[in-house]
Amino acid sequence: MPAKYLISKSVPCNITDLRLATEEELWKEHRNQTNNFLQTWKAVRLDDDLNTISDLSLQKRSSLMDLNVELVKRMLTHCNFCRWNCQIDRSSDETVGEDRNGVREKIKNKHGTCQLESASNVSSYFHHRGEELVFRGNMGSGTIFFTSCNMRCSFCQNGDISTDKNNGIPITPSLLALMIWQLRMEGCHNTNWVGGDPTIHLHTIVQAINMLNSFKMPNTNIKKDEQEDLEYIERIKADNLLHSWKMNSQYAFYQKRFFNSPQLWNSNFFMSDETMCVLRSLMDAWLPDFKFGPGKCALDLSRTPWYWETITNNLKLIHEWGEDFVIRHLIMPNHVECCTKPVLEWIARNMPEVPINIMDQYYPDNLCDPSSSKYRERYGEIARSPTKEEIVRAYQYAKDLSLNFEALSYEKSAFGLNL
Repeated sequence: MPAKYLISKSVPCNITDLRLATEEELWKEHRNQTNNFLQTWKAVRLDDDLNTISDLSLQKRSSLMDLNVELVKRMLTHCNFCRWNCQIDRSSDETVGEDRNGVREKIKNKHGTCQLESASNVSSYFHHRGEELVFRGNMGSGTIFFTSCNMRCSFCQNGDISTDKNNGIPITPSLLALMIWQLRMEGCHNTNWVGGDPTIHLHTIVQAINMLNSFKMPNTNIKKDEQEDLEYIERIKADNLLHSWKMNSQYAFYQKRFFNSPQLWNSNFFMSDETMCVLRSLMDAWLPDFKFGPGKCALDLSRTPWYWETITNNLKLIHEWGEDFVIRHLIMPNHVECCTKPVLEWIARNMPEVPINIMDQYYPDNLCDPSSSKYRERYGEIARSPTKEEIVRAYQYAKDLSLNFEALSYEKSAFGLNL
C-alpha cells in the first residue's frame, strides 16, 4: 500500500502561492485538506482502491505535502516543534542587527532548549535489527539517528548523541532523502526517525520526505553527484561492514512507479499540537515513549515540566485518529510504584488494546553511571539496573490489568524474565 506521504502528495491545495499566505491561512487550509486526506487514507486501508495515486505524476497544483513543508518552515522561525514552545527563530544561523551606536553587526541566534539552529546532524543510519519485531521484520528497520534532544534524561543511553549536537555529520534534506532511498532499496521495511529526538529536526525531515518522489523506478544506477553524496553519508552508516546489502527494488515502489517507504515516528512524544497535526498525514506508524508517572519524576530525572499532560494528550490523539502504534515503557529501579504503575493504569483506562513493550533493558548510563566522570550523586537511586523482583512486579501488574504486553516485552527482554 502507499505510504501516507504519497497520499498527501495526491491531495490538492487551494492556495495558489503558499509563500504569500499567512500562517493562519496555511493552518486553515491544512485542516481542510487533512479531512480530504483522511477520506482517501481510510479508503486505502479498506481496499487499496486509490486511483488518485495513479495521477500523482500529473499533479501540477500545490498539495497537502507542499503545505506541510511550508508550515514547518514557518514554524522554524518561531520554533514551536515541541512542548517547550521556545518561539526562537531557528531559520538562520546569523541575523544582522545594529548595536547602540547604529553600527550593523552579525548577531548569533539564540538557542531553544534543543540547543539547535537550522542545521541538522545525523549521528548514524543503518538496518536496525534491535527494534520490535513488528517494525524490524527480517531486513531491519531503516533507522536514522539525529543528534540533540528536547529532554534532558539523566540516564539517557544515547547520551553521546542527545547531548552533543555536533556528533555525526551535517546533512541537508536532499542527503537525508538519499539515506531513506538507500535503506529502503537495501530492503529496510520502513524509515525509522529517532535520536536524540526527531521532533526538533521536523523541518529537515518533512522537506526530505517531500523529495522522495524524485527517486524513480528502477533507478538502481545513480549519477556521479549522487555517488559523491552516498560516499559522504556512508561515513556514518553503521551496518556491519562484513555484510554487503544489495539493492533490491522489489518492495520499494508502489505500483512500480512511486518510491514508497513507510514512515515510523520513534520519539519521546514531547511534541506540540502543531507538530502532531503535521505528522498526521506523514507517519504510517508511531513508537512513543511513556517514561514517567504524573509526579515529579520527569522534573527530577529529566528536567522536563508538563510531561504527563503532554504525553497523555498526544497518545490520546493518535488513538482517537485510529493510528497504528506501540507504546514503550522503561522499567527504572526504584520507580515501579511512582512511574510504571501509573503509566500502566492510564493505558488500561484509555487504550487497553494497544501493544506495549515493557522494557527491562535499563542500565545506569550518562549521569547515573557510578564509573563515569559525569556521575552525579543526586541520581544514586537509579544508579543500578532493575532487580528481578522489580521486573516481575511490573510484568505482573500489566498482566493483572489485562494489557497487551507479553509478545513484545518477552521477545525483547534483556534478562529473559517472564511470568
